[in-house]
Amino acid sequence: MGELAMSVLAFSAPLTTVAGFIPVLLMFGGNTGPGIYIVSTLLLIAFSVGFITMGRSVPNPGGFYAFVTAGLGRAAGLGGAFIATFGYTVIGFFAPPFSAVTLQSYVTHNLGGPNIPWYWYALAITAVTTALAYRRIDLSARVLTVVMVLEVICVIVFDVASFLQGSPAGSGGAALRMPSVSNSDIGLSLLFVVGNFLGFEATVIYREEVKDPEKTIPRATYISVASIGLFYAIAAWAYVAYFGAHHVQSAATANNAGIFGVALTALVGKVFVDIVTILLMTSILASMLSVQNVATRYLYSLGTDRILPRAFGRVHPRHGSPHLAASFIGGLWTVAIMLFAIAGTPPDSLYPKASGIGTFAVLLLLFVTSIAVLAYFRSNRSSTSFSLWKTTIAPLLSAAGLGLVTYLAVVNYSHLIGAGGVLGVVFLILTFALFLAGIVVARVLRVKRPEVHQRIGRQEL
Repeated sequence: MGELAMSVLAFSAPLTTVAGFIPVLLMFGGNTGPGIYIVSTLLLIAFSVGFITMGRSVPNPGGFYAFVTAGLGRAAGLGGAFIATFGYTVIGFFAPPFSAVTLQSYVTHNLGGPNIPWYWYALAITAVTTALAYRRIDLSARVLTVVMVLEVICVIVFDVASFLQGSPAGSGGAALRMPSVSNSDIGLSLLFVVGNFLGFEATVIYREEVKDPEKTIPRATYISVASIGLFYAIAAWAYVAYFGAHHVQSAATANNAGIFGVALTALVGKVFVDIVTILLMTSILASMLSVQNVATRYLYSLGTDRILPRAFGRVHPRHGSPHLAASFIGGLWTVAIMLFAIAGTPPDSLYPKASGIGTFAVLLLLFVTSIAVLAYFRSNRSSTSFSLWKTTIAPLLSAAGLGLVTYLAVVNYSHLIGAGGVLGVVFLILTFALFLAGIVVARVLRVKRPEVHQRIGRQEL
């Protein structure tokens, strides 16, 4: 159980989240950040109840794709797969610009090195992760665990130092506010927080690989979700304690990409920041590789099922990896980097957009999955012996909560990507259009290629 929980915690990339994602949360939510983490934790624990219970009943629990198919049918399942592929691909794109900003600042200001354009750093990390994914090389569980423990220690040092030093006089101290639905930014804040929990579906995916799954899977899932929520809530509170409740939101807005480094340098000095920077790059690399592997797996599954070109379903004869799918994802990121570089887009505006757009897609998938859990148990009431809490009440609460978050995020979507007008409308429509496209493609396949239709959602292997 410990190793399974650790794998989920490592997926959340502690330093990357504290340095990259929490500042975005604070930019929208200010000193409500810690409270938003608590609310999100309770919401995802409720989601986990139905998710885990359904995992015991579905014969082939392959994650959200299989769950949506089992609960809502192959058409919705394919729509979910399209959203997941898009979402994880875009989420992964947060890493190249974020790593570029971090390295560029470190090399220029800390090492006194040349001012290398950001896109070279971004292209370099993309090449590294794509090469690793191509060869099916994952950073070993032991290495990830050691690095993650070091990351956690660094965050704890930041937390303790922030609370000990305290905020400037008249800045509001470490006072917190609970989030309010009337706040227009609450949906966006919750959206970014939910993104920090991505990866907990792995507890069900690895069901066949653990001892005593009936006990191990629920415990590992609940421990993972609760630990992630508490850990990041305290880290967000540490930001509030350092900058002050009245100033933390403006500080995060003014220097979103560098706020963590600025605070850490002032708190513990340059030497410690040098160590943290190295661990941060390792964290970004591991997170980017994990996301790339997930996106690659979806492409591989869709290629194997012959929904997308069969080339995506091919494996390397020597490495045994879905090398073409991995290369395609890396190629998309490379093209995007070059296009943004040519357009002169600043990198510190890219990674919040990438993480927000991608996380919204996965949030939509979570909402659809919560509906699928309800539908599944409604259709299989006579064949299940689980309690009403597990099959109806908890899934209903999570569906209502995730539905509210999705609605609030949609209403405030232009703020999510930092641009209104056409650009916001295009990405919002694209996300929903992908789900509808999956439904349309599935129905066409049912008529034109029924043997392919039968494979959707891994229902027929």
